[in-house]
Amino acid sequence: MAMLEIKDLEVCYGVIRAIKGVSFEVNQGEVIALIGANGAGKTTILHTITGLIPAKSGSILFEGKELTKTPPHKIVSMGMAHVPEGRRVFAQLSVLENLKLGAYTRKDKAEIAKSLQMVYERFPRLEERKNQVAGTLSGGEQQMLAMGRALMSNPRIILMDEPSMGLSPLLVSEIFDIIKVISEGGTTVLLVEQNAKKALSIADRAYVLETGNITLSGKASDLINDDSVKKAYLGE
Repeated sequence: MAMLEIKDLEVCYGVIRAIKGVSFEVNQGEVIALIGANGAGKTTILHTITGLIPAKSGSILFEGKELTKTPPHKIVSMGMAHVPEGRRVFAQLSVLENLKLGAYTRKDKAEIAKSLQMVYERFPRLEERKNQVAGTLSGGEQQMLAMGRALMSNPRIILMDEPSMGLSPLLVSEIFDIIKVISEGGTTVLLVEQNAKKALSIADRAYVLETGNITLSGKASDLINDDSVKKAYLGE
């Protein structure tokens, strides 16, 4: 059974059909990339999975449980974390306060302390700046903080929305290295990303989304060499 299974998902904004019957699945331990142009509906899909936007029809099964009627805070406690587009850190709070908020669904103090250590090991810069106000961090550091905060909920799957957005090429590589480490640590990753080349280079499988439909899917290593993908998304 797939860890996350999306079946015939339809999402509407008023009369506009943003997602038109999309189906895909994510298996335990995979990195799955969802690529496509701006406005294709990638972010909408993530928001629908985590309960921020209601589905018009279709089904979202996470470890066999239906999510379409589940409130977002319950979804977090089920083991799913969402790193939103634009990072959305709590700008007025310190780095440490942001990280602690990521663990708000957990009660096990000793385990939370362990998670914090693990986050600091993956993101040494966050430990150096733990007392700094999050709004004063650079874009790359805020992205690391958003990822660290998501990991603090000890998720089994993490949804990432445009983690490379607005970052320098050097930082983009660093963020993608960290996504690989997160995946190797046993967390499943569903990645929405404009930088198709980077996304395909670390993903196991990928789905191409065009105006609310999945038009192509397959192993990431095949898609990176696919002529239509190269032309549309890899700038070749």
